[in-house]
Amino acid sequence: KFPSTPGTYSVLRRLAGIAEGNEVTSKTPLECNQEFLNAISFRKGCYLGQELTARSQFLGVIRKRIVPVMIVDTEIEVPKPWIMASMIQDLNEEDGLEKIFGEEGKQMELRGYIPPPLPKISASGAGSIVSMMMGSIALSEDDVGSDENSQDIVGSTEQQKEELEQLQHSGAQLQSEIAELATLGSSIVDKKDGKTIGKVVSGPAPGTSLILAQMRLDRLGLLGQKEKWSKTNKVLIGNSDKEYRFLPYLPLWWPEIDSETGKEKIADDLNVEDELESL
Repeated sequence: KFPSTPGTYSVLRRLAGIAEGNEVTSKTPLECNQEFLNAISFRKGCYLGQELTARSQFLGVIRKRIVPVMIVDTEIEVPKPWIMASMIQDLNEEDGLEKIFGEEGKQMELRGYIPPPLPKISASGAGSIVSMMMGSIALSEDDVGSDENSQDIVGSTEQQKEELEQLQHSGAQLQSEIAELATLGSSIVDKKDGKTIGKVVSGPAPGTSLILAQMRLDRLGLLGQKEKWSKTNKVLIGNSDKEYRFLPYLPLWWPEIDSETGKEKIADDLNVEDELESL
């Protein structure tokens, strides 16, 4: 449960991956995921930019979208959802899901289910992960032994406290660094080839290192087959020489993305000409 305090909306909005205001300026509605929020009609108008928006939807390829991204230190252990995502993206055509999920993978394939190439996470789920990585958790009183034979428990708890304090210290330092570097328009550059793979559209949510960024879908493993997202990635942000790792995720309200178009994947092909004529 998130506390009702000033700034909660700002945090939840970013955790949910929703951009607003000047964050969506000079971008097409589709790059801002507005069609996923039912904010665009492709059957009626008129509105400014309708022709470009419609042609992008029915004829074009969406190569960039605004996504929520967690920025972490390269030394931190990558959370399991992203380890699994990296394994899924590394699967070859001849590999099956059984290689990752065992017998359950076989059942997935029989049902025709394909796991998303990136973790799909709710705002509350993302908030829990961020809290753990930032050390924003506390040991309960039950964790502290109270009887005479609880010395081992107490010793273990003291060690946990020390580890938690270290995590909180490194988390606070990371938050400070990202708040200074990840400003509107700052570039996210992939260290492996020096190419810009994204632009920051919203700085970190208060108390976190989570940002909103307009990212190239191919570099997230969401468009085409050439590029993949890797759990061992290293990026530079803004004008800093320090390396960070970026952990993108798909908001729960996103539909399945077509890897050929960057748009919502639909079972039946649309009659493009009929749709365009109806505008």
